[in-house]
Amino acid sequence: MIASMSLLAIGCSDSRLRYRRDRDTSVAAVFSLSGELKQRRILCFRTLYRTQSAFRIPSSSSDRLSPPRAVSGDLLHDASATAAVLAGAYSLVLGFNNLARRNLIQQHQYSLLVTRVEMKQKLSRKLVHILSGLLFMMSWPIFSTSTKARYFASIVPTVNFLRLVINGLSLAKDEGLLKSLTREGKPEELLRGPLFYVLMLILSAVVFWRESPIGLISLAMMCGGDGIADIMGRKFGSKRLPYNEGKSWIGSISMFIFGFCVSIGVLYYYSVLGYLEVDWIKAVQKVALVALVATVVESLPIADVVDDNISVPLVSMVAAFLTFST
Repeated sequence: MIASMSLLAIGCSDSRLRYRRDRDTSVAAVFSLSGELKQRRILCFRTLYRTQSAFRIPSSSSDRLSPPRAVSGDLLHDASATAAVLAGAYSLVLGFNNLARRNLIQQHQYSLLVTRVEMKQKLSRKLVHILSGLLFMMSWPIFSTSTKARYFASIVPTVNFLRLVINGLSLAKDEGLLKSLTREGKPEELLRGPLFYVLMLILSAVVFWRESPIGLISLAMMCGGDGIADIMGRKFGSKRLPYNEGKSWIGSISMFIFGFCVSIGVLYYYSVLGYLEVDWIKAVQKVALVALVATVVESLPIADVVDDNISVPLVSMVAAFLTFST
C-alpha cells in the first residue's frame, strides 16, 4: 500500500514537472514569437525570401531564390531582355525627336527669351530625362533571377555612356543626340548632365538592383522629381527662391510632390511583383522625408559646382539608407 502511494506520488510529481516544463516552454515560445513580431514591425521593407534590414546592399549571392535552371537559358533570357530594352531606349529618344521636329509636342512658353525651336528642344529633352530612367528601372523585372542579370541590365546605360563620351569628345558627331540632350548644341555638354545621368542608372542597377528600395527611390527622385521640377518651374515659376534666383517655389514644390508620388508608385510596382514587402505606413513617412531632403538639396545654388544629376540621386541614396535603417 505504502509502495503504491509512493509510486503514485512520484508519478504526480513527474506529471507536475512535465506540466511546468511544458508551460515554461510555451510561455518562452510566446515571448519569443512576440519579440519576433515586434522586430518585424520595425522593418519597413523586407525581401521576400529573407528577413533582413532593407538597406543592406544585396550581394550577388543573395538574389531571390528560384528553381535551378540551365545557365545557358539565363544567358539567352538576359541577352534578349537587354536587346529589347536597348531597342526601346533608342526608340524613345528617336520618337521624341520626331515629335518635336513635326511640332506634335504641345509647347509651353518657358521664357520670352527663347525661340520656339529652343522650347521644343527643352521639352523634348526633359521628357527623355523623365521617361528613359523610369522605363529602364521598370524593365528590371523582365530580366532573369540569375546573379548576372543586373550586369546585363547595366549594358543598356553603358552603351549610352560610351555614345555620350564618343560624341562629347567630338570623336563622332550625332546631330540628333546633340539636339535631344544638350541645351546649346555643344558636344562638351554631353560630358556633364547627360553623362552623370547614365552613370547613376549604372550605379543603381549594379549596386542596388531591384530588391533594394534605395536605388529605386534615388532614380525616382532624379527622373520624376527633378525632371518635373524643371518643366513646372520654367512655366509657372515666376516667384523665385530667396536664396537661389535660378530656382522657383513652384519648381521645388513640384519636385517634392512628384518625387514622392513616383517613389511610392515604383515601390508599389515592385511590391506587387513580390520583390519587396512594404510597411506602407512607415514607408510613406520615410519616403516623404527623403523627398524633402532631395528637394532642399536640389534648390541650393550649387548647380555650377555639382550637377543635379549627381547631387539629387546621391543625396537620395544616403537619405534613404539613413532613414529606412532606423
